[in-house]
Amino acid sequence: MKKTLKIICEGILNILVIIAIIILIFSVYIIYQVKIQNKQYATILGYTALEVITGSMAGTIDIGDLVIVEETQDVNVNDIIVYRKDEDLITHRIVKKDGETIITKGDANNTEDDPITIQDVVGKVRFTIKNVGIWKDVFSSPVVLACITVTIILFGIAIMYKPKNKMEENQESGKE
Repeated sequence: MKKTLKIICEGILNILVIIAIIILIFSVYIIYQVKIQNKQYATILGYTALEVITGSMAGTIDIGDLVIVEETQDVNVNDIIVYRKDEDLITHRIVKKDGETIITKGDANNTEDDPITIQDVVGKVRFTIKNVGIWKDVFSSPVVLACITVTIILFGIAIMYKPKNKMEENQESGKE
């Protein structure tokens, strides 16, 4: 039973290490795009993830939700898009499209936005992950990160710990 439990724990630890390495690789790639290439957002395989920080799309997309955006300019009326306006990225629904000119509006707003062009479009929202902002706040807390780190270290020590049996203790002390 203990051997089976140990094998399961070692497997779980190996999976956690692999996940941590993958997260580290993606993090380095994202930092490279944002800090070195000076991009406003990072993309992976033509998609980007952005956190919503205003309530202009409330009811459909709420503050703290994460939107997964496919980079494309192939957009139509009723699509929810992300577009650039000055230094901001805005997530709104297309209400009118006339050639290269697009009019958007937040679902919770009373008025339409100023017209934009197709070149301002970053991409189309493909899906939304609810309440990611809450988890980001929790896991970016130094106290939570410290607790997780200590737990993983202790878990690793517990798996690697091999208690000595009586025969090994006697041999080390010179007794048989």
